[in-house]
Amino acid sequence: MFNFDPERYLRMQQGAVAGAHEASAIVGTVLSQGIDRIVFLGAGGAGLLMMPAVKLLQTTTTFPTYLEYPAEIIHTGSVNVGPKTLVVIPSRSGTTLESVAALNWAKEQGATTMTLVGDRNTPLGQNADYAVENFVEDDTSCESFYIQALGIVFAIQSAAGVGPSLQDSLAGLNGLPAALLSAKEQIEPRARTIAQYIASKDYHIITGSGSMWPEAFYYSMCILEEMQWIRTRPIHASDFFHGTLELVEPGVSMILFKGEDDTRLLMDRVESFANKYTDNIEILDTKDIELEGVNELLRGQISHAVMSALLERVSAHLEDIREHPLTTRRYYNRVSY
Repeated sequence: MFNFDPERYLRMQQGAVAGAHEASAIVGTVLSQGIDRIVFLGAGGAGLLMMPAVKLLQTTTTFPTYLEYPAEIIHTGSVNVGPKTLVVIPSRSGTTLESVAALNWAKEQGATTMTLVGDRNTPLGQNADYAVENFVEDDTSCESFYIQALGIVFAIQSAAGVGPSLQDSLAGLNGLPAALLSAKEQIEPRARTIAQYIASKDYHIITGSGSMWPEAFYYSMCILEEMQWIRTRPIHASDFFHGTLELVEPGVSMILFKGEDDTRLLMDRVESFANKYTDNIEILDTKDIELEGVNELLRGQISHAVMSALLERVSAHLEDIREHPLTTRRYYNRVSY
């Protein structure tokens, strides 16, 4: 595979699985201590990566589950954050300013705090009540956060008596690193063609549904916009027919992310429309990927992580084609804002 180290990838995703086990144990502990709600506070892309876990908890349990913007909540406050709240803050760097401020605010409200960080020796790693550490870098962080968040979900589902046993659910994650590596190998022959397509346009409408929507939003905002300076219009499939459809005409690019949860029909509807009104469509579908050792239930729960693994291969080729490294920024961490 182009510009890729398989051993490094496996090591980081195995760390993510270990982190899921650790996070699950922490959640079990705090639930036994009386925690009765959970609030996810992640800045930017890290917050988006928590959305599938939030949705899964909201659709399978009655456990009060919320997702908030850290930069906003410190100004507005929230009645949902208090002594019986577990606040979860993901941050690869462990230094994100908005997240550090949110951690301090949550502690002032008496909440129990848990961070998911790449380095424990950072403000978010040192100052939380619990910190789960897994060293990852930008090209491996999505799957890591997705997997660790599932550990949190499984612990709450188990306490609610939902789904398989906690032991079985966590055991199901153990084969994921190898399966995700295989997914990358499967997309590699097509990855450069997809990257060439993306590079040939200066604007893309990108859509997804269910757990694929956060990945569509993330790839639009954090990769194509932040890292490649390509203009995008991320739109949830549920909202596509309430405005964005009017932008579609021959020549307009649409990129569709299709997953394997119960919302797939929404994407089928968008795909049917797109095929009628534009001649520029790229579809990535995790259903086309073989995931040996991953059961059908888990496939639906981790299709967003699979898509992230596929898209990293596209991004590796995209930066090469455009001669624009993914690390190049104009403003991020370069100017004051």
